Amino acid sequence: MTAYAEKLLSQESELRALREAIQVRLDELLPAGGERDMVRAAMREGALAPGKRIRPLLLILAARDLGCETPHQGLLDLACAIEMIHAASLILDDIPCMDDALLRRGRPTIHRQFGENVAILAAVALLSHAFGVVAAAEGLSSQCRNQAVAELSGAVGLQGLVQGQFLDLNEGSNARSPEAIATANDLKTSVLFGATLQMAAIAAEAPLTVRQKLRCFAEDLGQAFQLLDDLADCQSGTGKDLNKDHGKSTLVAMLGAEAVHQRLHEHLRNADEHFAYACRDGVATRQFMHAWFNQQLASFR
Repeated sequence: MTAYAEKLLSQESELRALREAIQVRLDELLPAGGERDMVRAAMREGALAPGKRIRPLLLILAARDLGCETPHQGLLDLACAIEMIHAASLILDDIPCMDDALLRRGRPTIHRQFGENVAILAAVALLSHAFGVVAAAEGLSSQCRNQAVAELSGAVGLQGLVQGQFLDLNEGSNARSPEAIATANDLKTSVLFGATLQMAAIAAEAPLTVRQKLRCFAEDLGQAFQLLDDLADCQSGTGKDLNKDHGKSTLVAMLGAEAVHQRLHEHLRNADEHFAYACRDGVATRQFMHAWFNQQLASFR
């Protein structure tokens, strides 16, 4: 076996261990309720259903690359909080008055399993619980916890996910410029990546210059991620409904798949440069990013 192959296997083994640790901690932070506690059951289904765990993995890997010590319970809790926020956003994104999706992660969406009213309440409860988890994270100073809460608040609210969803619902079916689409993509996707990387930097006590570069990294990463999601809209095996973007003004519809592939790779190159500048010695985050995108893009061939 070559040294390169051994390195890939070692990283994959570490990622499996991290995913398992995230899953175990999510299960602890979201304990099962009674038989009639439908909201708690919906919260658990939304957060614990098998997923890629991209955001929590990025948080942990980036924090380590930035010098945060490995045995850090608070770091794992920050990662789980990010996953709860992401899960809540997916639940709300799928409900009938939004995208009215049938499948998520290969399973019926939360509103189909539990009803729309329970789905909305479960999403609100997940958001609330995520902030509580951050506020109580062990091993972090009160100042760091306050900064992490502020980052999450900005990512979720009118400067982030809420505004991105509004723009997507109200303008997505209209003709838009590439710049308008990129703005919506930034709000829908990049801002939560931004909060993820900022929380990693906060945990590692990184300087402001590093944090600014990480914001640039997150912006390009989010754009690449959204372009990948748009390209996958007509692909089977994603665990989601097919052709949900039909009739929407996406860059794929406007420019074609080949041009979007080129833009995606440009964003990835930019993201790589930003992270390399922010963290010259750490490579785990960059390796994870490239390996994940390469794997996803390979499935389109």
